[in-house]
Amino acid sequence: MSFLIDSSIMITSQILFFGFGWLFFMRQLFKDYEVRQYVVQVIFSVTFAFSCTMFELIIFEILGVLNSSSRYFHWKMNLCVILLILVFMVPFYIGYFIVSNIRLLHKQRLLFSCLLWLTFMYFFWKLGDPFPILSPKHGILSIEQLISRVGVIGVTLMALLSGFGAVNCPYTYMSYFLRNVTDTDILALERRLLQTMDMIISKKKRMAMTRRTMFQKGEVHNKPSGFWGMIKSVTTSAPGSENLTLIQQEVDALEELSRQLFLETADLYATKERIEYSKTFKGKYFNFLGYFFSIYCVWKIFMATINIVFDRVGKTDPVTRGIEITVNYLGIQFDVKFWSQHISFILVGIIIVTSIRGLLITLTKFFYAISSSKSSNVIVLLLAQIMGMYFVSSVLLIRMSMPLEYRTIVTEVLGELQFNFYHRWFDVIFLTRSVTFLPLLWILSTTFS
Repeated sequence: MSFLIDSSIMITSQILFFGFGWLFFMRQLFKDYEVRQYVVQVIFSVTFAFSCTMFELIIFEILGVLNSSSRYFHWKMNLCVILLILVFMVPFYIGYFIVSNIRLLHKQRLLFSCLLWLTFMYFFWKLGDPFPILSPKHGILSIEQLISRVGVIGVTLMALLSGFGAVNCPYTYMSYFLRNVTDTDILALERRLLQTMDMIISKKKRMAMTRRTMFQKGEVHNKPSGFWGMIKSVTTSAPGSENLTLIQQEVDALEELSRQLFLETADLYATKERIEYSKTFKGKYFNFLGYFFSIYCVWKIFMATINIVFDRVGKTDPVTRGIEITVNYLGIQFDVKFWSQHISFILVGIIIVTSIRGLLITLTKFFYAISSSKSSNVIVLLLAQIMGMYFVSSVLLIRMSMPLEYRTIVTEVLGELQFNFYHRWFDVIFLTRSVTFLPLLWILSTTFS
């Protein structure tokens, strides 16, 4: 009876997650597109639902919600479904919609879709060869074989996003990096933009008057036909008439200049708004967060370097370790085990919420930047693939933030994976990405200081 109640709770939560993914798809990703493929919408929403369910099971594990056997069953089922989606279903439909956009392959799109999926499977499988990600005793289609390869891709994505975010957040939030913009600067740039627009209008008027004069003289109707006539009309111009080709080139150059001036003007207005916003209470709060993230970025880079150099991975979760160090330093009586469980729960909850929110915001920006009416379905499926791999790898890394007694069932479900490898791999990619962007941050700081 308890298993049925636990299953009903999990199914209800999955339906809610599915509905949220469906609304996000409709209201954010595809709000500007009328043509929608329902299979794409369903796949995206299902991927989102099962990804969130894994995080829900982590929280249930810490809180002790549901029976332990029920949690284990739903862990296994959830992992099997998400791996089925990420390895088999999504890659196949990505190939299917790519082939569907090619007219020459439209009649045999199913065949070519299968060929693309087999190509993906080959490279996906070969991906695991260079990495020590599992022991050789696992079968070909075991959960360990699939999740180990998904974890490599997902951890790489997480490290890249984290490395960029650790360097970009201070630049985004801190008022220190804001350049000084005055109304005089904006007015001067707007004046240049208006002068450029006047020049474009003037030259287009000259072109229109020249065409009208040529039409009145009958030069348009008396143009010679054929290839040699076309060459002659391009290389020669009528007496007294202006060179329309040269004027058109000048107009194109001025229009490109006007676009650049417009973007610079919009950037100045945005910078001015950020300066005014930084003077408010909320702006000062985010400015403080910027300094905090700067310190965190330096500390994270330092710890990643230490972990790589000394080849170490912590065996105790950071919360418990931090409380133990503090209690030993202050010499006070404190129930470390009791409070570490509650603080770990809060920390894991914050990590989960910020991971989901941050990834959805990033996916939305990425989709708007590169999508079109023809490629939107393929891009949404790629985003679903990235999202699923990101969340699976998050489970691999969040496991280290959990107290030891709560890691047991997660370790049993995920199998005999080389968890230490994923943490070292994350540190390597994170450090590489951060160090790559730190010089850029230094250049920006020296430029605007």
